[in-house]
Amino acid sequence: MPDRPSRLWKALTAEQRSAAADAFWKEDQADIQMQHMEAIVAIARRMNFRPKSVQSLPLERKSKMLAQMADVSDSIATRALISYHFQTKRDLMGAFLDAVGISHDNGMIAEESVPAPPAAKLAAAVKQVRSTFPPADVDLYLRTISSLDGETWAGMDEALSTNN
Repeated sequence: MPDRPSRLWKALTAEQRSAAADAFWKEDQADIQMQHMEAIVAIARRMNFRPKSVQSLPLERKSKMLAQMADVSDSIATRALISYHFQTKRDLMGAFLDAVGISHDNGMIAEESVPAPPAAKLAAAVKQVRSTFPPADVDLYLRTISSLDGETWAGMDEALSTNN
């Protein structure tokens, strides 16, 4: 069973969490505003600040505060992980999708729905990208996509454990 995004966030190294928090706050698309406000309220509660005070803080300060929070909601963790991968790991994403045979545009899956890859193809793709990229980065990306789409990536846990 895939990990929830909030569990993945909690398991990140301090460096990864900091990079993910930076990526989260740098996103300025309209569809992330809800998670930004949710994060502002969570930080305000934790720090005993007013939300308006947190909102006016510089990006670096908000990033640091978010990165220091081990417990965040699944929606914040999801957006932070997605932002992190799209801003820093596109080459890894593209290499994995190429290896598994899924069409994409610079790491963004092109199709609305993708059939689950066969177990052997998934295991071979995991092995291939682990030989090219840092295994910890590969595992985080694969656990992230598995947590976001457990149906398509149902065989991911087995593929990861086979290639350990």
